[in-house]
Amino acid sequence: MRTKTLGLLLVISSFFMISNLQAQDYNTAVGLRFGSTTGLTIKHNYKPNAAVEGIIGFFGNGFSLTGLIERHPQAFDVRGLHWYYGAGAHIAFYRDPNNFNSGFNRDIRDRDNDDIGIGIDGIVGLEYKFPDGVPLAVSMGLKPFVEVDTEGDVGALIDPGLGLKITF
Repeated sequence: MRTKTLGLLLVISSFFMISNLQAQDYNTAVGLRFGSTTGLTIKHNYKPNAAVEGIIGFFGNGFSLTGLIERHPQAFDVRGLHWYYGAGAHIAFYRDPNNFNSGFNRDIRDRDNDDIGIGIDGIVGLEYKFPDGVPLAVSMGLKPFVEVDTEGDVGALIDPGLGLKITF
């Protein structure tokens, strides 16, 4: 846990060290999200400060499909650094009857084979788009959710994550 905390502090510090770099906006980005829900992500900016994001997430005993609507104002007057926050929903499909804990506290207990979970999601974090010529964005944030499954069980999670995206 101490190593993960140190790693997050280093990432946060790097955002501030690159504060004087120029960055350009992007229309669409595809990439990976690492965390409690690890998976593939696509984000499309449909307005100057608004985006939609989709995540195909994988975890120990299933997968999920998440859709989010996000706002992303500039953060700390740093070019290329933006807050992002928003809300959405997901559907999760469980394939093992075993308890599962990913190490990031995705401890959704007693999900049976073929259980389906439906949930509401929030999202908040920071994203940095690298300067002109570098088609890359990195992000870190939280995607908390509450989920109800087909048997009526309720689960909740903060769902931290780090992202790496290629921008277009």
